[in-house]
Amino acid sequence: MRNNKPEQFDFNDPDLVSVIDEIPLWSAPFGLKLLDIIHYKKNITALDIGFGLGFPLLEVAMRLGSTCKVYGIDPWKQAVERTKKKIEIYGISNVEVLNGSAEEIKLPDNSVDLIFSNNGINNVSDMEVVLSECSRVLKSGGQFIATVNTNKTMHEFYRIYEEILLENRMDDAVVSMYDQIYTKRKPVEEIKEMLEICGLHIKSIHEDEFKYRYADGTSMLNHFFIRLAFLEGWKSVVHKECWTAICPILERRMNEYAGKNGGFEMTIPFLTFDCVRK
Repeated sequence: MRNNKPEQFDFNDPDLVSVIDEIPLWSAPFGLKLLDIIHYKKNITALDIGFGLGFPLLEVAMRLGSTCKVYGIDPWKQAVERTKKKIEIYGISNVEVLNGSAEEIKLPDNSVDLIFSNNGINNVSDMEVVLSECSRVLKSGGQFIATVNTNKTMHEFYRIYEEILLENRMDDAVVSMYDQIYTKRKPVEEIKEMLEICGLHIKSIHEDEFKYRYADGTSMLNHFFIRLAFLEGWKSVVHKECWTAICPILERRMNEYAGKNGGFEMTIPFLTFDCVRK
């Protein structure tokens, strides 16, 4: 124990209430898998690539304990400030967060024993540059572990969307849709090749998936996280006036699908790469 004094938490403190719900629903399935595969050791230095609002950065820091130093890097300034607030309230002393791009990690060569990234490397501007930087700062024999959702993510939705676009002779929009998927979710073989090129030898790849289930297509399109993270991207593959025409058809088609199948669900397949620095 840190000390023998009783812990004193004020559950009416708005600061405590604002940070106590630590795990974001979207990140949790990826992160729980990652947490199972990390090698927890004393006296090591670790780095989280793209820690966002602090999960699993803070969880890993607490599990590693005070003998370890844990860094996190993320370009999202407001999220960095939010994470700092969590660090303060949780009373964690072994974390340092860096506001910056993972394409340029401000740490020395061969200075880190563990690098982890929870669905972060597929959201960077240049994955190969980021992996090269990870390889640079990671010690020989160090663990690199990353979760990524695959290009088959939400295939149930994309299949319906593609059908409607083709029916309306929007072939260019279909190409744009797949370009958008490729930008965010690289094919598995391409990620494997980049890892090996950057000197990160793949020890194992763990496959898993979870589901986003909805009563119907309408509830899916109105879901907060869908509107936050996906909807604008779906809209962007067509002209604004085209989306106005396409959206009601899309919604109706998904609702019809839900009526026949007892709801509308989308599959989120993901991989966890467990690698070692050569």
